[in-house]
Amino acid sequence: MSKIKTTCGLDCPDACGIVVKDGKIEADTYHPTSNGALCALLNRYMLEEPRITKARINSKEVSLDDALKATKEALQAPTKLLWRGSGNFGVMQEITNLLFEKIDGTTTKGTLCDGSGDAGILEGREVNRILPPEQINKAEVVVVWGKNITVTASHLMPYIEGKEIIVIDPVKTTIAKKADLHLQIAPRSDFFMAIMLARFAIMGDFEDKEFIEEYASDYEDYYEFTQEFRIRPILEYIGTNLQEMGNILEMIKGKRTVFLVGNGVQKYSTGHLALHAIDSLAVLLGKIGKEGCGVGFLGNSKLNFKNPFDVKTKRVHKVNTPFSKFDTVLIQGGNPVASMPDSNRVIQELKKTKTIIYYGLYENETSAMADIVIPAKNFFEKEDVRLSYGHQYINPMRKVHECNYGISEYEFTNTMLQKFGFEPLESEDYYLNFWLKQSTKIDDYYLHPAHQDTPYADGFGEDGEEEFVFPDEFGDNFIKTKQFTRARRKSKKEKVIEEYWLLSPKANKALNTQFKRDNKIALHPNLGFKDGEEVRVFSKHGEYNFIVKNCKDIREDTVVITANTIGVNFLTPSIVSDEGDSACYQEVKVKVEATKYDR
Repeated sequence: MSKIKTTCGLDCPDACGIVVKDGKIEADTYHPTSNGALCALLNRYMLEEPRITKARINSKEVSLDDALKATKEALQAPTKLLWRGSGNFGVMQEITNLLFEKIDGTTTKGTLCDGSGDAGILEGREVNRILPPEQINKAEVVVVWGKNITVTASHLMPYIEGKEIIVIDPVKTTIAKKADLHLQIAPRSDFFMAIMLARFAIMGDFEDKEFIEEYASDYEDYYEFTQEFRIRPILEYIGTNLQEMGNILEMIKGKRTVFLVGNGVQKYSTGHLALHAIDSLAVLLGKIGKEGCGVGFLGNSKLNFKNPFDVKTKRVHKVNTPFSKFDTVLIQGGNPVASMPDSNRVIQELKKTKTIIYYGLYENETSAMADIVIPAKNFFEKEDVRLSYGHQYINPMRKVHECNYGISEYEFTNTMLQKFGFEPLESEDYYLNFWLKQSTKIDDYYLHPAHQDTPYADGFGEDGEEEFVFPDEFGDNFIKTKQFTRARRKSKKEKVIEEYWLLSPKANKALNTQFKRDNKIALHPNLGFKDGEEVRVFSKHGEYNFIVKNCKDIREDTVVITANTIGVNFLTPSIVSDEGDSACYQEVKVKVEATKYDR
């Protein structure tokens, strides 16, 4: 019986271990963080998704070599851009940077994912270390803040069993329904929630004075900062009250606590403030740098690594990429037409380019626009190394079987370099070992070079010699903040909801725009729409029609359209976050109306 150990390459924090026995995929029960099962994305939907098996030029099937020749000609244009997605993870994806450095091309900066939150963490801690799952296991209380664990990090479920659970989320998620306490706060209110909890913590003597005197001595200045905000209007805006805030602090008091924070809290222009404020709350309570404590967001998976694919090239923002400025655009492993915000803008920009090259696994909205299509290999068909932003283990991704079509990132880059007359790459093993040699081998796996059993136990900063830095300023151009910072007469008018916050979480049957997709919008039943009814949803950025699915688990001022939904990004803005060069998918309110033929 043949048996190969490898790792899932799909873009989620789990990075589960896999055992392939005679071609059959099974969970690696000995993997340090896997929970003994594989998700449906891996063992069902990925296998069912039709692959691109033939190269194409102008919609005509051609040999792979002909497509690569055409790619070389297109990349000889004066201006060329590499735009890379992240639907499949592996360090070797970035090797194409080396090609674009040699040919004087342009790459992107920023992220569609977590950059804003990462920036907020760096403002306080200076480095973004991964919170080991072992520390979650040692906690007594788990605060799940804007994170739908059962969908986005299912491997954490065994670690939180039997613990007190607090959920802070605008949606009554599956984990919220099981929680000891759920605060169904307003979208985009996480910063205010965190600073109010910090203020009440100090007012009620919940703070860990010994800890903050040593590691965050400016806490009194931060307390003064929180006092700039008026309690009553902020609690009203959040959708909570003093009793609920007090309940949270009482549940946490004297107990080992971890905060697990999701991407949703930072999908805004001011997203960095949300993470910075949540971190500040944890520091004030002494719930970081100790056993069974910490704040877990998306950690920096490359921290302390030397990256052989770091290059010095011209760069443009990934969020609002000006595709029209380039003669040739190579899109690698992504679907920007559907996954980038402001789809109308993206489509018009791509139409103005001379040549679009799509290099990927599956057909999608972007491949349909491409002039050249090159089939890729998936992570079962090549060698790679998998890092994780959710745990500290480095996992080899081993080739399980051969593929008689498609080309790996290493093969593509090496072939193109030689077609241009440059020196070939080092061997593939050279680059794989470059990463693994920087890690510590433990049985079949490797330990991250930046791993700390208890992150920040010695303090903050790169060397653990710095103190935590609290926020000291606040600005927000999207909402009227004067109501929170100065006295005003209370309006007696009942608020009428005319626009709704848009939430765009991940779906359980899709990975961004890969795999199962639909056109559903979740609305609260009180809005008066019927299940199955078609509605027009519009914002100042665009519009699209969706099918209603009523759901009592969301707020009346909110609509939910998952990130895999066809058309969702016709509604979203192509703005860059204030910090972190990140997308702001939820920085928008939408209107909903029945289509003409439904009403």
